[in-house]
Amino acid sequence: MAVTIGNIAQKCGLPEAVVERILSSNDGIDFSIQRNVLDLACEMGYVPDASHIKKQSRNIGVLFADESFNGLTHPFFASLLNAFKTEVENDNYDLTFINHSVGGDGSGFVDYCRYRNLDGVLLACVDFYSRPIKQLLDSEIPCVSVDNPWPKQSCVLSDNRSGMKLLVDYAVSMGHSRIAFVSGQRNSEVTETRREEYLQSMAAHKLKVLEGYLSEAVYSDNQVVYEHVKKLLDRKDRPTCILLPNDAALFGAQEAVREQDLRIPADISLAGYDGIPLTQTLRPQLTTIHQKSEEMGRKAAELLLGRLKHPDGPLEEMVTIPVELIKGSTIGWCDVW
Repeated sequence: MAVTIGNIAQKCGLPEAVVERILSSNDGIDFSIQRNVLDLACEMGYVPDASHIKKQSRNIGVLFADESFNGLTHPFFASLLNAFKTEVENDNYDLTFINHSVGGDGSGFVDYCRYRNLDGVLLACVDFYSRPIKQLLDSEIPCVSVDNPWPKQSCVLSDNRSGMKLLVDYAVSMGHSRIAFVSGQRNSEVTETRREEYLQSMAAHKLKVLEGYLSEAVYSDNQVVYEHVKKLLDRKDRPTCILLPNDAALFGAQEAVREQDLRIPADISLAGYDGIPLTQTLRPQLTTIHQKSEEMGRKAAELLLGRLKHPDGPLEEMVTIPVELIKGSTIGWCDVW
């Protein structure tokens, strides 16, 4: 039997008129009450009919599920999200951050977006391999994703392939042949592309990737990165250069290097990925790839707004933003082969 507004009202102890108002517009209702009703509707499997859906809400959802719990202080995504926010608000759209816990194991995100009557959704820093995310991207809801293309949805990408190639090529130009790569977790297109390009670039230079030189850590988890770098430094055939999953990983890597009484870059070279301002103020200055996060945020907003304004236009648009190598000074010259 289909779940009705009356069923929901009875369950949460509110008048039907209030529940109906929340499910149709939310106007003037306390946020905590809205959240309780919407979450309950999700759990009960309520499906709204067309009479309870406005044609346009001018409200865009943001699904951002940072696994390292940095939230809006995330060193890379903070500037991307801020640029996105500025662009959509300039076009008189509001933003709603979607609680990643409503996804569940089923179609929670899809149902939640329908209840909220969101016009579209930005997906950034999420597990694109998870079932709820796939269901949202496969739904009729217009989406724009960051760094993960999806059929019939828009996507803005950083040129991760070129970025990894630039790092390997630069390390080789500085005399390095024993180059290791501590990647992020393998639940995104970003990680897979960088790992694949690392292997291809090493092969292009006719360099061997020794067993254990390519490992999987976790983005922005300094303890996990520390353990991986420590293991590499403890090897008899330790690498002369280690590529890290991102700039924030530098702090975990530095701790492992200090414990070995090694110097950067005299004894071991390191490189990050992102180009966040903080690591560019350190000495030695971090060698890294600068991803243009603000430009990515603006372009993501442009793609999603364009689709909302022109629903009969292309469903699937993909834009790749170029990257830049910041040579810094954490990759030094090496004459050990």
